[in-house]
Amino acid sequence: MTSAPAIDPHVAVVSEALALAFLADLSETLAVSLDLRQTLSEAVTRIAEFMDAEAASLFLLDEDGKMLECKVCVGPIDIAGLRIPIGQGVVGRTVAENRSQVVADAVSDSRVDRSTDSDTGFVTRSLLCAPLATAKGPIGALEVVNKRTGGSFSADDAEILRLVAAPTSLAINNARMAHELVQQARMRREFDLARRMQKSLLPKRRRDGFPLLGVNLPAHEISGDFYDYFDLPDGRIGFFIGDVSGKGLDAALLMVRVASLLRWVGKDSTPPSEWLVRVNEELCQTSLDGRFVCALVGQCDRNAEHVEFAAAGFPPAMLYRDGEFTEFLSGGAPLGILSDMKFESQVVDLKGASLYCFSDGVTDVRDAQRRTIGSEGVRELISRHAGASAEPRLRGIFSELKQLRLVDDTTLLLIERMQVHGPEILLKRCFPAQPEQMREIRSLLRGALDDAGVETGIRDKLVLAVDEACCNIIRHAYGPEHSGDIDLRVTSENGKLEFRLLDSAPSVDPGRVRAKPLGECRSGGLGVALIDTVMDDWVLQKRPDDRGNRLIMHKKITVKKNNGEDRE
Repeated sequence: MTSAPAIDPHVAVVSEALALAFLADLSETLAVSLDLRQTLSEAVTRIAEFMDAEAASLFLLDEDGKMLECKVCVGPIDIAGLRIPIGQGVVGRTVAENRSQVVADAVSDSRVDRSTDSDTGFVTRSLLCAPLATAKGPIGALEVVNKRTGGSFSADDAEILRLVAAPTSLAINNARMAHELVQQARMRREFDLARRMQKSLLPKRRRDGFPLLGVNLPAHEISGDFYDYFDLPDGRIGFFIGDVSGKGLDAALLMVRVASLLRWVGKDSTPPSEWLVRVNEELCQTSLDGRFVCALVGQCDRNAEHVEFAAAGFPPAMLYRDGEFTEFLSGGAPLGILSDMKFESQVVDLKGASLYCFSDGVTDVRDAQRRTIGSEGVRELISRHAGASAEPRLRGIFSELKQLRLVDDTTLLLIERMQVHGPEILLKRCFPAQPEQMREIRSLLRGALDDAGVETGIRDKLVLAVDEACCNIIRHAYGPEHSGDIDLRVTSENGKLEFRLLDSAPSVDPGRVRAKPLGECRSGGLGVALIDTVMDDWVLQKRPDDRGNRLIMHKKITVKKNNGEDRE
């Protein structure tokens, strides 16, 4: 038996040094560019030369991870674009098994797919393939074919190619991540542009008794919800609120189109039922790619005494009057599905009432148990904030919604007769003069002050001062021998808060009410001392009808900026 020739140690050391030098040089070349189209072609050429191979190719997995495609090749045959299934042939096995493959005799090795040789006339004698490995698995393979000097590739050649594949796979992975970051940045810019465009379409809040107020809160970067209102030639006001099915930029672009179409048709004072018919016909004549639009359109007079509206697949509008709710169901299917649809109009008396129109994002909000709050939850929200003026009421409702789990865009449009002048009512509550009532009152007052933008530290002091004032009324004005109610009213005007407390207890002589030092925590004096410390001024009076007492307290505040997404 003939023994293998001995390897000259000096030659081995020289070969190892050359391999390390080439590896360092290749790594440096690949690291200088994130655009690898040209760099990889040069790298594969240099790898083929270093490995003394007639041909070399680089394959990468497609997006589905099931096929390998030749991206770069050098040699006499151009196989760029060749696709190989995972597990098939030497390249497919290399990736499937994530280990190098050495083929000494391609003619007799069953792993070799010879169809390419048959098609091109190229003769594959020996080949070597190494995976382009990453921490998440191989992303492709690097293959060299036929030694120029004849003979076969060895295990040492396989180890060198495995080492050469490492910086190649790293460079490809880095380039891909860089490309993804660029794409993400581009998408963020596009989403930001779409969001700004959408917000610019929402109407600005009008003052001086304008009877409509809207709020929009996107669940994600951009919203499929929208609303608008505008003046009509006859002096009335047209309005609409809608929700486009789907998410993303496609839905946002459709939203812009539909909002423009609704405004264009509505500006002619078109009756609500006919308004929806015309918009529906226009949408049905164009492709919406399976999308549809839920909408409610209407008209009201400036004094918000009467409103006429029609809906298409929209959640029921809610009328609130004196603690009672009336719901108005949608009269037709969503827009853009069926042509020749008819819609029904509703005419509603709004005197002394409020009409709430909202997208299904409001009813679909999830509580702590991941249950939707539904229509009943919306009614409870409206009832809890009913005592406040329109703006703080809507802020309060949306403040509670934000504390829950939003799963869809949320939009609400309120129609009612607004206050033209006078203070804004933040909280209005009449409650039994009983200590157990104070926990709820503190919570309501804290929420009202939050909604008004009062700084947290000041808010807590104001809540404590009002709580002490109420407790003094319960303990000392009513006392154990009398019972009755406390009427709390909190208003805001020109940056000044007013807290008014009315009771029907026996009249108290204001001259006998004196503050005691805060260090003396005896009953009866702490509340007055707190009021002195926290409030700018206060006055205790007998009620004009001699049926109790009136305490009025004032505090000048600086409202903190609202950084939310609401648009009013």
